[in-house]
Amino acid sequence: MDQKLEHVGKRPIRPDGVDKVTGRAKFGADFNLPGQLHGRILRSPHPHARLVSIDTSEAEKLSGVKAVVTRDDFNDQEMKLVPAGELMVNYHDLVRNIMAREKVLYQGHAVAAVAATRASIARRALKLIKVEYEILPHVLDVEEAMSEDAPLLHDWMHTVGVEPRPEKPSNIAKRVEFGHGDVDKGFAEADVVIERTFNTQPVHQGYIEPHACVASMSEDGQSEVWCTTQGHFQVRGFCADLLGLDQSSIRVTASEIGGGFGGKTAVYLEPVALALSRKSNRPVKLVMSRSEVFLASGPAPGAKVQVKIGATRDGKITAGQAVLKYQAGGFQGSPVQPGAMCAFAPYDLENVQAIGFDVVTNRPKTAAYRAPGAPISEFAVESVIDELAKKLDIDPLDFRLKNAAREGSKSSYGPKFGPIGLVQTLEKAKAHDHYQASLGKDQGRGVASGFWFNAGGDTCVNLTVNGDGTATVVVGTPDIGGSRASMAMMAAEELNLPLDKVKAVIGDTAALGFNFVTGGSRATFASGMATVNAAKAAKAEMCRRAAKIWDIPEEAVEWEDGSVKPAGENAGEFEPMSLKEIAALAPKTGGPIVGMSQINAQGAAPSFGTHIVDLEVDRETGRVTILRYTVLQDAGRAIHPAYVEGQFQGGAAQGIGWALNEEYIYNEDGLLENPNFLDYRIPVASDLPMIDTVIIEEPNPRHPYGVRGVGETPIVPPMAAIANALENALGIRFTDLPMSPPKVLAALDA
Repeated sequence: MDQKLEHVGKRPIRPDGVDKVTGRAKFGADFNLPGQLHGRILRSPHPHARLVSIDTSEAEKLSGVKAVVTRDDFNDQEMKLVPAGELMVNYHDLVRNIMAREKVLYQGHAVAAVAATRASIARRALKLIKVEYEILPHVLDVEEAMSEDAPLLHDWMHTVGVEPRPEKPSNIAKRVEFGHGDVDKGFAEADVVIERTFNTQPVHQGYIEPHACVASMSEDGQSEVWCTTQGHFQVRGFCADLLGLDQSSIRVTASEIGGGFGGKTAVYLEPVALALSRKSNRPVKLVMSRSEVFLASGPAPGAKVQVKIGATRDGKITAGQAVLKYQAGGFQGSPVQPGAMCAFAPYDLENVQAIGFDVVTNRPKTAAYRAPGAPISEFAVESVIDELAKKLDIDPLDFRLKNAAREGSKSSYGPKFGPIGLVQTLEKAKAHDHYQASLGKDQGRGVASGFWFNAGGDTCVNLTVNGDGTATVVVGTPDIGGSRASMAMMAAEELNLPLDKVKAVIGDTAALGFNFVTGGSRATFASGMATVNAAKAAKAEMCRRAAKIWDIPEEAVEWEDGSVKPAGENAGEFEPMSLKEIAALAPKTGGPIVGMSQINAQGAAPSFGTHIVDLEVDRETGRVTILRYTVLQDAGRAIHPAYVEGQFQGGAAQGIGWALNEEYIYNEDGLLENPNFLDYRIPVASDLPMIDTVIIEEPNPRHPYGVRGVGETPIVPPMAAIANALENALGIRFTDLPMSPPKVLAALDA
């Protein structure tokens, strides 16, 4: 990792910048086809109801309506689990989520869809569809849903992970457990034990670009889909299965993406648009409104979390225990498993246990949101960690340092850690001038640490050496955080080319072999590994071409400093040939020069971070103002440091919103009251300070450039750090999110 690098670690101008600031970049709703129809979806006004009948006959008669689809236009699916981003998707549930089948399970659940020549006609057609609902009792709260007398969402659901498996169905889809040691013994050894219960509300990823797609199926069954997605190969697979098509007949192109954060690893519109196109033999465009995004796409779950931690007087944690109850929404699949795995991951514990429950409620099915599950569980754990440190009169960073996970520590979820950078983040946080700065009246400082696993997976990259000595890298992971820049930089580094001579592009599903989604902070790690492999393959091919030109054995040729040369004096005296010279001779030496890599990327390394936040409380209004924020995180190796800093800052900004303002607000009828950015308040520029960053580089030994994913971890510590800062400012421990002005005022009054 000590090699001198020409491009990696530098800050070149972002390659997608000009198109985005000039408006040339095409996002999901920017694509149009000749003759396309306008699609609209009819959504349930009820949180829970049986679908007695759907009559679309009047809508179908309306002039200008070319197609109407309902549940009958999609193949029913078996119980089959497949990975989708950081979470798993059950096909049986997927087909019911994109179009309600037996029941509607939340307000906004899709019931039917139309395609018409004009948007106004499509809207009118929706009003002509007659749906008979049998209204059923609903349940929104996770603990109420777990009770014996709760309204049952699925009469076939029996809790998985409990032995013997319950005979009676319930809303508890799954129980998971992680840990080791004996927590009872650990608590008996503790001098201080703190136990608290925390509540969090569902929050949306807040991407600015709504879900959008255009789908076109021709009379011979060949299909094209253009959509905003984090995984176009996944879109192809889901559409094929739900509509009974061959994957080879569907070509999916990922547009530029106006934010995803995990929320665009799910599929909502694409199968519906394709079904409408199949019926109408016309292209169909579907775009969600902002209210539809809130009503019908997946948020992060709300949860109730109980945490109990014990420690000795000298600050050694003896045991940690957590019980996590996560809302899954209308269908199973909340991120409770990664939440349970991450809860105690920053600590080296002998006795630890995390138990999680995946619980269905009458809300939209949850989707991934940046380190899914971890922000919730570590909000609770890091709050109790801070309270313990205060009770023991130990500096909160020293307390974390004393118990921090290190290389060789057994993680709370099983494996032993390799080289990790948590200790460095804590040490640099303690030495940072932010941590030493003075505070004023009604101001407080908080710290918290966080963790995410990071991922690898199926990845495919093609690298072409062009005849003019430039290179084109085709990758299959949509660029949601600067991965094209990173791929170009790594390819240029390997090929010893100027960066402006390497172009990275995102290929469609017909251009490459299968690629798993961009999620789990895997793109720079996995696609980077495949890019390096492809570049090495291209270099090996160029060595073979030079050997052919010189008429010497292939093993007598080597690549060095961007040129091919004889490996030694006995190989012959030949002038080194540059990449450009070899590329120009490609037609005479065997044709195009291409390097390919198809891998299941292994060796993803976890990322740890520590955050420091200063805030001030207005005692008259309850408003909390963030004064200063610093993110310290291990990036492994920052390929493009500016993008890495952007990830750190973006995660912190979203975490600040989650902590202070964001929540889904439902009334007693189970209806969402704030499905817009006016009433669902994400942070804007005036709500945030400049967010400082410190990049720590503890290289991942299993990546050629030491990369660790960085996009997930920054959202994990903010909620706890802010709660800890509020406690230091006011002497009040907040256990419910968001810590909004009304809650702060109520706590002050109490």
